[in-house]
Amino acid sequence: MAHHGVYPHDIVPPQSKYFDSGRFGRMFGELPAFSSDTPETRTSLLEIGKAGGIMDAKDKLSEGPVKLITDPALSAKNPNNPTLTAGFTFLGQFLDHDMTFDPTSSLERQSDPEQISNFRTPSLALDNIYGAGPGGSPHLYDQVGGQGIKFLLEETGTAGKFDVPRNSQNVALIGDPRNDENLILSQLQVAFLKFHNACVDHVKAKFGLTQPGAVFAEAQRLVRWHYQWIIVHEFLKKTCGPAVVDDVLTNGRKHYKWRNEPYIPVEFSVAAYRFGHSQVRPSYRANFTGNPGGQPFFGMIFTPTPSNPTDPDDLSGGCRAPRRFVDWPTFFDFGDGSVRPNKAIDATLSTALFKLPGSVVSNPDPKANPSSLAQRNLLRHLTFSLPSGQKVAKAMGLTPLPKTDLAELKPFGFDDRTPLWFYVLREAAVVEGGERMGPVGGRIITEVFIGLLEGDRSSYLAQEPEWQPSLPTIAPSRQGDDFTIIDMLRFAGVA
Repeated sequence: MAHHGVYPHDIVPPQSKYFDSGRFGRMFGELPAFSSDTPETRTSLLEIGKAGGIMDAKDKLSEGPVKLITDPALSAKNPNNPTLTAGFTFLGQFLDHDMTFDPTSSLERQSDPEQISNFRTPSLALDNIYGAGPGGSPHLYDQVGGQGIKFLLEETGTAGKFDVPRNSQNVALIGDPRNDENLILSQLQVAFLKFHNACVDHVKAKFGLTQPGAVFAEAQRLVRWHYQWIIVHEFLKKTCGPAVVDDVLTNGRKHYKWRNEPYIPVEFSVAAYRFGHSQVRPSYRANFTGNPGGQPFFGMIFTPTPSNPTDPDDLSGGCRAPRRFVDWPTFFDFGDGSVRPNKAIDATLSTALFKLPGSVVSNPDPKANPSSLAQRNLLRHLTFSLPSGQKVAKAMGLTPLPKTDLAELKPFGFDDRTPLWFYVLREAAVVEGGERMGPVGGRIITEVFIGLLEGDRSSYLAQEPEWQPSLPTIAPSRQGDDFTIIDMLRFAGVA
C-alpha cells in the first residue's frame, strides 16, 4: 500500500546503527536473514526488481490514462481483483500513515527510513487527522463556525466539493503532510475531516451535548471506533480473509507479541504490508464530471514531469483546482455500477512504479538509490536482515510454497530462500488467486493490526470488544455490524 503516494519508507538507507537495539521490533527474531549482504546478492535483487524485469507488468504507459483503463490489453499483466475495489489501495495507504504517524517529527524525519520505528507508540487512533487536538493543533480547526472543534475545509472551486485547507504556497494544513501525497489520499483525508464534523452535529442532536469539550470527545470516540470497526471487519477481512481475522479475534495472536507496548515489526513494515504496491494501477478515473466543461478527470498515478504543476494531468497532491476531487463510487462499491476493480495481488507491479519521480527519489543512482520501487523494496530486505518467506512459513507451522512456484528466482538462488516481500506476493497469487493475502502475509498483517488495536487502551477492542457501530448505514438492513467504508463516506456527506 505504498511511496509516490504509494506507501511510505521507500528510501534505501545504509545499515542502521539502531538495528537490533530495540528501535526495530521483530516477529521472528530467531530466524536468520534470507541472505548475506554481498555484492552478488545486491546485483541479483537489482536484476529481479529492474524496469522491464520479471516484476514489471510492462504496461503501455504511452497510451495515456484513459486507454490504460478502458483497454485491458494495454495492461494485460495487471489483472482485476474480483474482491477488492480500487479504493482499498488508498485506504491501506491511509492506514499505514496512521500507524506510522509521529507528531513530534519533522517531515524530513517522517520520510527517513532510519526512523521506521515511531517515537509515538503506533496506533490506529486517527492522530493523522486530529493532530494534537483543538488545544495542541488549533490551526486544523474552525474557530469561527465550528466552535474550535470542527475541522477547517475549503472548496475546490467546484460547488459542494472540498479540499483540505492550504497555505498560500498550497501546502496542506493537515495533521500528517503525507496524506497530501496524491489526490485520492488527500480526498480520503477530506472524507475523514467531514466524517468528524458530521459526528459533531450528530452527538449534539442525539445526546443534547453542548459543552464543546464534551461534544468533541464523544464525536472523536464515534469516529475512531467506527473507523477501527471498518479496519477489522471490512479492510482486514477483505484483504486477509475472514477466517484468519476471526481466528485472531477468537484465539489470540500467535506471533506478534510485546512486553510493554506495541511496536511495528520489520516483517510487516518492510515486507508483508507492502503488498499494496502490487495493487497500484498505472492510472485512475478520479471523477465523473471533474472540470468546468463536465469531462471526467482521468490521470496517471504520477508523471515524471507534469505539464502544469498547478493542475497536473496526473493524480499528484499538493495542489487545488476545480476538477481535483474524487467521486467515491469509482473507488468503493455503492451498487451503481461505477466502481473499478483493484488490481490482483501478485508479484507484478505497474510499470509506473519502476521509475519513481524526482519528488520521491532525489538524486537517483542505479545501485545505491534506484528509482524502481521493486528494487528499493528488495534491497531493504538486506538493510533489515529479513528472513526468507520459507523460513517464516515454517516458523508459523505452514508448508512453504514449492520451488516450482518461484521458478523464475532459481537463476538467482532465491527459489528456496525468497525475500519475504516477493514471497507473500507470490503466495497471494498462488494460494488465493490474487484476491487476498495468503497464509503467511495474511497472518502477519492481521496480527499486527489487531495487536495494535488491543494495545491501545482507547480502542473499541480494548475498551468494549462487544461494541457494534451505532451510526446509520446506507441500507437499514445492514445496521450495526455491517457498517462499512461506503456508510462512512455517505454519513460524511462526500458520496
